[in-house]
Amino acid sequence: MGVDVIDVGLSTTPTVEMKVVFENAHGGIILTASHNPGQWNALKLLNGKGEFISADDGARVLYLAEQNTTEFPGVESLGVYSEDKNAIQQHIEAILALPMVDAELIRKRDFHVALDCVNSTGGIALPELLRALGVSGITELYCEPSGHFPHNPEPLPENLTAIAEEVRSKGADIGFVVDPDVDRLAIITENGDMFGEEYTLVAVADYILRDTPGNTVSNLSSTGALRDITDLAGGKYHASAVGEVNVVSLMKEVNAVIGGEGNGGVIYPELHYGRDALVGIALFLTFLAKEGVSCSALRAKYPDYHISKNKIELKPEIDVDAVLQALEMAYPEEEVITIDGVKIIFDKEWVHLRKSNTEPIIRIYAESSSREAADKLAQEVINKMQSLL
Repeated sequence: MGVDVIDVGLSTTPTVEMKVVFENAHGGIILTASHNPGQWNALKLLNGKGEFISADDGARVLYLAEQNTTEFPGVESLGVYSEDKNAIQQHIEAILALPMVDAELIRKRDFHVALDCVNSTGGIALPELLRALGVSGITELYCEPSGHFPHNPEPLPENLTAIAEEVRSKGADIGFVVDPDVDRLAIITENGDMFGEEYTLVAVADYILRDTPGNTVSNLSSTGALRDITDLAGGKYHASAVGEVNVVSLMKEVNAVIGGEGNGGVIYPELHYGRDALVGIALFLTFLAKEGVSCSALRAKYPDYHISKNKIELKPEIDVDAVLQALEMAYPEEEVITIDGVKIIFDKEWVHLRKSNTEPIIRIYAESSSREAADKLAQEVINKMQSLL
């Protein structure tokens, strides 16, 4: 195509995002299917800002591809191919330079950290990051970047029993788990309990808001705990449509100091506008070191919300948009948000229904003060929707 190519080899999604900026490149391509099972593959496309392309840009890419009018360059104008093995190190150095990251304080706490990198590229980046942060006690689990996932690669509690046991048996202070492309971060407490993927962003936001009060953003399916701590810090919480590109767009619009998604995705604009497990780890360890408490004690400081995640398979003849619109009208007394499906807010509880972009299903997420209450709320709305169907 006549394009100059810089190949960064085995890397991470946030590292490539940052490398686009470092090199002043016109775009980037990441070969990864993220948390999908091993037989999947995909391309993540970045613009010249190192951010995911928008829906409109994606439609334009597909349109150009379908025209089949590509003109290939002659041999005299081929692009230059080069390899750069320094991208991860550049990424780590940029994280260490952040004022909110204190490697010396982390070193003094003498943390013992356990890792589960699901045999993907986190096994290259995370040990290197931890050593740069002054962590000497590192227990590595599944850190060989072979691509052969030892368990379902999505960092959900049911897939993390091995790392939980490793934390307990080795007496680690904390466990970190990343998905295969290292943009989602799950945390295990010293007891081997789940910190809660939803609360990765909550804890990091709490730390940032204490130093830099301001606005926050997460998507409509993320926990209300972020709203609570933002209110306490004097900022304003905003909810975006689901999808990183939507979160980033709203973060820029409201000048958010921190944002992300409830799937463990932390977006810290001081570094770059992308979910980044590496900066999440650095900020979280600094916060934990400053607080001088255990991981479980830090988790206990936050409102204890629970999310029930459900789905309904769709038949081709169902008019989903009509059903969601009817459901919206069925709750005239409640606050309803319709920027991405339908979200119904009942004081401190909520239910969010949206069509999947990748499967013929409707996802139904509900949040309440207990697992039982969240399940009950979800079922009530599901029953209402099925009656409409």
